[in-house]
Amino acid sequence: MKNTLFLILLALLFVACGNDSSTSASDDNISSKSSSSNRHSGLDSESSSSRKKVSSSSNRVSELVDPADVIVGSMTDSRDGQTYKTVKIGTQVWMAQNLNYETAGSYCYNDTGHTCSLPSGNIQGACPAGWHLPTETEWETLFTAVGGQLTAGKVLKSTLGWNSRGDGTSGNGTDAFSFSALPAGSWVAYTEGYVGGYDDEGYATFFWSPAEYDSNHAYYMNLYYLDDFMYLDFMRKNCGISVRCLKD
Repeated sequence: MKNTLFLILLALLFVACGNDSSTSASDDNISSKSSSSNRHSGLDSESSSSRKKVSSSSNRVSELVDPADVIVGSMTDSRDGQTYKTVKIGTQVWMAQNLNYETAGSYCYNDTGHTCSLPSGNIQGACPAGWHLPTETEWETLFTAVGGQLTAGKVLKSTLGWNSRGDGTSGNGTDAFSFSALPAGSWVAYTEGYVGGYDDEGYATFFWSPAEYDSNHAYYMNLYYLDDFMYLDFMRKNCGISVRCLKD
């Protein structure tokens, strides 16, 4: 997959817990794996029916959005001059490409530079100034706007790149809202009980949220090739997965 950069959350949490005037942007493929998709990954993700909700000043009541009303735009990251596609879905403006800013704690899939565009710099936060990591509540606002959690994956996934399912049907989405989520895989830390390494390209994409589940885990959003669900779950912070930024 093209432009596949992974970030471990240990390098990002200090931004999310502070004033999110950060310095990063991204291109289109970064992901990881949820409890729903652990059959392809060693990620230590877990499910919880009592996950905390994160408050945000930008939370609004979500309404169903017509794909025809989606507004596609762009933004330029002043730190390195990279320009990124954006998409306005209802009240929210999202980066429609993943974070692509080299820093300590970032990885290219299979450690090959051709999979990433890597301008360097000191990370001061997860997202560029004026943007932030989306909270659980903000992810929920998105999947409500695009028709609900059970079908959000179908309309948010890209039209190419996702593996076929066991019955031969395509795992690709319709990308009806121009969010263009690609199945970029993940980087799993080498820890006791886990072989670690790169995994899941073609199978899944995962995006960090700033909220901690506990001292070792943080929340994320997951899309998977086998179904059209949009999952919210948590995993170990030292795994490398994608970042999508949301405008303040």
